[in-house]
Amino acid sequence: MNRIKTIISVAVALLYLSTNAEAQIVSPYKPDFNPPLQVNKMTLVWNDEFNYTGKPNAANWTYENGFVRNKELQWYQPGNANCKNGVLLIEGRKQQILNPNFTNTSDQDWTRNRPYAQYSSASIKTQGLHEFTFGRFLIRARIDTASGSWPAIWSLGAGKIPWPSCGEIDIMEFYRINHVPTILANVATGTAEAYKAKWFSEKIPLQNFIANDKDWVKKFHIWRMDWDKDGIQLFIDDVLVNKVVATETLNSDGSNPFLQPQYLLLNLALGENGGDPANSKFPIKCEVDYVRVYQKK
Repeated sequence: MNRIKTIISVAVALLYLSTNAEAQIVSPYKPDFNPPLQVNKMTLVWNDEFNYTGKPNAANWTYENGFVRNKELQWYQPGNANCKNGVLLIEGRKQQILNPNFTNTSDQDWTRNRPYAQYSSASIKTQGLHEFTFGRFLIRARIDTASGSWPAIWSLGAGKIPWPSCGEIDIMEFYRINHVPTILANVATGTAEAYKAKWFSEKIPLQNFIANDKDWVKKFHIWRMDWDKDGIQLFIDDVLVNKVVATETLNSDGSNPFLQPQYLLLNLALGENGGDPANSKFPIKCEVDYVRVYQKK
């Protein structure tokens, strides 16, 4: 009888393992609806799976609005970020929007010298809601590489220290460098000159990925950051692409911004580094399947 119980127990265990293994198999072309995997010696402390319909969860995300940075073309607005079919869908649209801050075309401030925005998009962030010091960050996403597209998955220091001394981490960034579509993984700290960053950047031409997988752009990929007191490591599909040690990430005053909390941003910019979107097919899309943050137990 004991032998039979043992056999049944083993069979049940194998069935459980088989079922769970199958449950974790997911198409690279589709969202992953499986529950988050356990990470050895780490605990899932926060996540958003986007497995709901409607606006991004207001307990997790707020919005940036209007013209924000980098002289980009898009007007950021909440309407371009929506959750459906298992993903957060951020859409860049060709859409004329009146700029309520317009003064005149000779104004030196780029946020005020444009009477209209010709494009719209969205940028969402966890600022003031969820901020983290250290951890493993997993973001599964599919990006649009059309001309004009400038998607980013990144973080900024949560304190009142101005950029770049607050610290910036670009877990994923895509734009054009000398007209060459490029995937970037960056870390930035401050210098003695205000608003001038010291960059630790890795730039990989998109063609390098496509040469190994012609469908690379059509697939979801996992962008990962491992961040602790010793430094920052950035990965694409578990391949290390950038590693910066903590002794290097110092501001000019000797402080290290990466010993302080950071908040996450997900955005799709248009124009500037992204290139000219005029002849691209719209909408331009950035699809985020999930965001997961693990920390050591």
